[in-house]
Amino acid sequence: MTAIPPARSIPASSQWGDARSGKLADNLSGFGRALRRAGVRVDAARMALAQQAVLLAGLQRQDFSAALEAVLVSGEQDRMVFRELFDAYFRNPDIAQKLLAQMLPSAESKAAPSRRRPRVSQALAPVRAARDAAAPRQDATLDFDAAMSASDLQRLRQADFNQLSASEYLLVERLARDIRLPLPHYAARRLRPGARGSRPHWPGAMQRAARTGGELLQLPLLQRRQQPLPLLVLVDISGSMERYARLLLAFLHAATAPRHTRWAGGAALRRDVFAFGTGLTDLTPAFRLADTDAMLQAASQAIADFAGGTRIGDSLAQLRQRHARRLVGRRTLVLLISDGLDTGAPEQLTQALGWLRRHCGRLLWLNPLLRFDGYAPTARGAAALHRQTHGMLAVHNLSRLQDLAASLASVLRQ
Repeated sequence: MTAIPPARSIPASSQWGDARSGKLADNLSGFGRALRRAGVRVDAARMALAQQAVLLAGLQRQDFSAALEAVLVSGEQDRMVFRELFDAYFRNPDIAQKLLAQMLPSAESKAAPSRRRPRVSQALAPVRAARDAAAPRQDATLDFDAAMSASDLQRLRQADFNQLSASEYLLVERLARDIRLPLPHYAARRLRPGARGSRPHWPGAMQRAARTGGELLQLPLLQRRQQPLPLLVLVDISGSMERYARLLLAFLHAATAPRHTRWAGGAALRRDVFAFGTGLTDLTPAFRLADTDAMLQAASQAIADFAGGTRIGDSLAQLRQRHARRLVGRRTLVLLISDGLDTGAPEQLTQALGWLRRHCGRLLWLNPLLRFDGYAPTARGAAALHRQTHGMLAVHNLSRLQDLAASLASVLRQ
C-alpha cells in the first residue's frame, strides 16, 4: 500500500504520512505470490496473519521461518516446498548475517536447479526474470533499513520516542497501534436485561410465560448498563512535543477505536480529541475515520500551528468558551499530553486548569519528560499542571504505553 500524498498547502514539518512503508510488507507479499505459483493455497487472510505472526515472533531467521510456516502451510505435502522456497527466496550469499533483517529476495539458493523441486523452480522463475532485468546490485553500498534490522524489539520498547531514527520511529509507531487501552466503566442510568439486576423485567417475563403456557418459571431482571468513561484528550503539538504528538495520536486512535472499547450490553466510547499549541484545534472529526493513517493525514490538514509555541492557558480558555459541553456530567476522563513548557501567563493557566478540574471526573497529565530520573516540575507551566492535575504519568516509550491502562486504573482508584 502506498503512502497517501500530502496536501500541497500543508507545511513540510506537519505532514504525517502513511507509516506502512518499508521492505517487510512488500517482500512478504512477493513471497506469498511465489507460494501461490508453487501451488500452496495462500489467500489475503493468511497473508494478514503472516504479518501479525512476524511482529510477534521476531526477525530471527528460525523464528521467522517457523511463524510463516505455521500460518501459511496447512498441508503436509506443501511443507518441504515451503522450506525450500523460503531458503531460495530470502537468501543473500554476500551478506548472510543480515539476511533476514534486510528481507531482500536478492539471490537464489546455492542448491543446483536439478535438485530443486519443479514447483519451486517454476515459482522462482518470475523472480529470476525480474532480478536479471534490474540494474546490478551494489552490496558494498547497501543501506539497511533500521525498521527491518532491529531484531531486538525489547530495545525498541524501552527506547525514548525522541531518540529513535526515522525508520525505527515508523516501526515503533506500527507497534504502538497494537496496544489496547481498556478504560474504566461506570453504571449508566439506562437498564438492560441481566442476571444480576434488582428490578423485574416484566416484558421479558410475559414473553417467557407465553412460551411455557402461562407458567412463569423464572423472573428475568433488569440491571444497569455499563458504559466506558467519556474521554477528552488534549495533545500538545508544540515543537518540543513534535515526535511524541504524532505517535501518541496514532496510539490513541487505534487503542480507543469503537471495536475495542464497546462494552457488552453498553454503548461505545465517547471520545473528543483536541490539539493545542498557540491555539486549539478540534481533531474529533479526524478521529472518526476508521484508518489511522487517514486520521493522521486529516489531522495534518486541520492543524495550522504545528511545531510552534505552547500557550496552554489560552487553549483551555477556548475549550471553555466553545466546547464546554464536551465535558459530560462531570465524569469525563481528561488526558492532557504535554511537557508543561508553557509560554503564556501562569495565572491564566492556573485559572483554566481549575475550571477544567472542577468540570471533569479526573484530570491526568501524561508527561514525556518523566523519562528523566529525578524530574521535577519546576517550570511555571509544569508547576501549575502538577498542582491542578490528579496524577502524572509517563508516556515516552512503548513499555510505558503498555502500562498506561494499569496506571490509569491505579490513579482512578485513588
